[in-house]
Amino acid sequence: MKKRPFFLFSTLCFLFSVTFLWGQELPLKELDSSLLKDSLSKMGFYVKPVQTKADIKFTTEEAIKYLQEKYNSGYWRNLSEPLRVAIGQLLFYATNKPFDSLKVFLEKYPYDSINIPPEKFYVFDTIRVKIPVVLPGSFTRVADSIFYIQKIDSLESDTARSKNILSPASVVILKDTCLLIVKDTLKEYKPPSELHPFKVYKSPFLGDSLLSAVKALTDYIEERDSTIIVFKGTSSNELPIWLNSKSKTMSRYWLRNEYDDSVTVWLGSIGRDTIGIYLEEGIMFRRLAKHTNISDAQLNIKEINSRQLQELNKIYVKPRYWKYRSEATFVLNQAMQSNWVKGGENSISTTMDITSFANYENKEMKLISNNFVRLKYGLIKPGDKPIRKNLDLLETNSKLNHKAFGKFDISATMLLKTQISKGYNYPNDSIPVSKFFNPAILTLGLGLDYKPNKTTSINIAPLSYKATFVPDTAGIDQTQYGVPKNRRSLHEPGASAQINSELRLLKNINMVNRIQLFTNYTHNPQNIDIDWEMILNVQLNWFTDLRLNTHLIFDDDTKTVVNDTDGQPKKTARIQFKELLGVSFVFRF
Repeated sequence: MKKRPFFLFSTLCFLFSVTFLWGQELPLKELDSSLLKDSLSKMGFYVKPVQTKADIKFTTEEAIKYLQEKYNSGYWRNLSEPLRVAIGQLLFYATNKPFDSLKVFLEKYPYDSINIPPEKFYVFDTIRVKIPVVLPGSFTRVADSIFYIQKIDSLESDTARSKNILSPASVVILKDTCLLIVKDTLKEYKPPSELHPFKVYKSPFLGDSLLSAVKALTDYIEERDSTIIVFKGTSSNELPIWLNSKSKTMSRYWLRNEYDDSVTVWLGSIGRDTIGIYLEEGIMFRRLAKHTNISDAQLNIKEINSRQLQELNKIYVKPRYWKYRSEATFVLNQAMQSNWVKGGENSISTTMDITSFANYENKEMKLISNNFVRLKYGLIKPGDKPIRKNLDLLETNSKLNHKAFGKFDISATMLLKTQISKGYNYPNDSIPVSKFFNPAILTLGLGLDYKPNKTTSINIAPLSYKATFVPDTAGIDQTQYGVPKNRRSLHEPGASAQINSELRLLKNINMVNRIQLFTNYTHNPQNIDIDWEMILNVQLNWFTDLRLNTHLIFDDDTKTVVNDTDGQPKKTARIQFKELLGVSFVFRF
């Protein structure tokens, strides 16, 4: 307790001294920072030293030595740590030759010099034998005789039959002869010369085995490893090309100049380390004729006073509010069967899907409008039956957004769906069940639109209106679409939601989802109408896609006739589902 007043008194004295020094307007340089730190430390205050990050730079040799020490140190918790494995591979690449230099060395290496003659693996010995020698003179031949051969080195005895044996009347002399034979085979051979790279050989043709193994491994590395090269011109378009020995596809690329003039070239990898560049067929270059007569040429020269400022013409940039684009896909399917035991029939079908987009953006007024019109139509001819319709949709969608806050916009939506031709419930093709604008479904909504990213939009409209129109009640049964018998339209107040997303799964695979929900405030609000369409595109090349299109609809007001458990027909709402799969030709403009 006695030390506390003394501590407070020392603190006040220090503050008074500092105030006095500042009051005398002493320069900051005249105060010794070390003395100030020592005083604060003696008073019990901790003064943290200023630490700055050092600028660390390594040379190549220093970096290799430092990483080798860290790689071989015993501080790693796990020797298979991914960072440690990556550092080891980096050290290997840095301390060894590149693969191209290694490949050239291995291809030019004289593998024949490694081989050892097969005689080095044999143990030779000599034996003494007597060989009969026939002297010149008359002799006769015996038709068939048998002679005996004794083999050495634990080999089996054998007999052979000869048909040309000299008769005893011939003159024969036996001569001693030494034969060189293989007594044993060595399991390994140690060459005495240091010119051979191996100390011990297990087989004479080791060089041939090494050559075959090296060639197999280099071919594998060339097929496995690939390098991507990106071609980019004056425009923002980029074309990636993979250099490998497997892919030999060509890609189209447009070379543009500063005037937006373009010429088409084909680029592709035609080998492991070769790029092919080919000009589009049918392209002709024309050069302007050189004018030699320039005597009539005139130049208008205007004198400019360099001491005065020149007048500048203001450049007005016309904003581009509207952006248009279209996409058309065509699918053709054909099936043929002849004497097919399992059944079936011939068929041919075609599908067309055309979509046009018109988008408006005004950043000054904070307005964005997205609009599109879509037409889907398909025909099929099954067997000998006449051509019939299997797909028909005419759709238009408009959305107007005004910036509200954050990623939310105040949004107004309008959606209209109908068809363009008559539809039948086959096999009954006499009574149509739909035709143009019968039915037509109109949905209006007012609410908020949330955009978490550029490819996703979630629109929620608590103030919505849905109308179903069937003007021709004499030819179309309006009750199938929820319209009462004595009416031509059905009006429903409620809430709606639209979810539009485009997800790129892989580089050439993208998926588009469009989900539309609606609930009626006044009639069965728990029954939600669902309209969900999914399009999965796999791009095969620049004009061909593999497309999977699914469409699911559930409308509580759309009734179809089914039989109940008692076998009595009744009308009920059921899930409608359609799926199309095929290779499509795509045109974008």
